[in-house]
Amino acid sequence: MPVKVLVTEDPAADCTKAPELIEGIEAQYLLADRAYDTNAIVGKAQKAGMEVVISLKRNRKVQRAYDKALYRYRHLVENAFLHLKRWRGIATRYATNAASFVAAVQIRCIALWVKVL
Repeated sequence: MPVKVLVTEDPAADCTKAPELIEGIEAQYLLADRAYDTNAIVGKAQKAGMEVVISLKRNRKVQRAYDKALYRYRHLVENAFLHLKRWRGIATRYATNAASFVAAVQIRCIALWVKVL
């Protein structure tokens, strides 16, 4: 389930904004795909006490171990994005300004959480 949302007005790589999303989150694990295998993200997660479960980039000089069995559950993260994008206004970004888009994402997140409760 989504717990934090960050929307940028300009196109930005996800991996540059991920450390901001990690801030203030209490979790045992950080699951992400290979694109998030950066020193900044790994360092921020480890500093927050999370075990990093990220597939390694091929060009990473310092290899580290990760739990491959736990990595298989990363599909749950992708499913959360799928549920958000089922709402056509989010998938196609009908909102013309960032505030309206954030509001739409928050409403969809609330709808997802209410179904769980």
